[in-house]
Amino acid sequence: MKPDDYINSSPRFFRLIGWAAVFGLLALVLMAVLVPAPLQEPANQALVPNPVKAGWFLLWIQEVVSWSKYWIYPLLAAGVWLLALPWLGRCPENERVNWWPRERLTSNLIFVLLVLLVLVLSILAICFRGENWAFVLPW
Repeated sequence: MKPDDYINSSPRFFRLIGWAAVFGLLALVLMAVLVPAPLQEPANQALVPNPVKAGWFLLWIQEVVSWSKYWIYPLLAAGVWLLALPWLGRCPENERVNWWPRERLTSNLIFVLLVLLVLVLSILAICFRGENWAFVLPW
């Protein structure tokens, strides 16, 4: 690429990011004020809910570990793989701007599959687990 092919977009781009941040923060504050938090009553040791569920962002791990305690090891391996993902599959300099470069296609597909798996497991744990962590239909 020649230097004439580039468009100086920094001021326009950062202005757009600034406005997005302002409107995002405003929306978050309005939701915090208008939508009540789904909090329960204070904890009572004499009355423990059944099942005791983790936070929504950890329910997928609780779902996997409910199958067997040894499933935590593949989860840890996947976490290490995700942390190492930026250094796996180096791309040539001119391919770094592509969303799906051919050299990193396998890594990208595995990442997308892991994200979809986390979503499916979270929905399963939220909607389809009942008393004693038994599988129940939500309807």
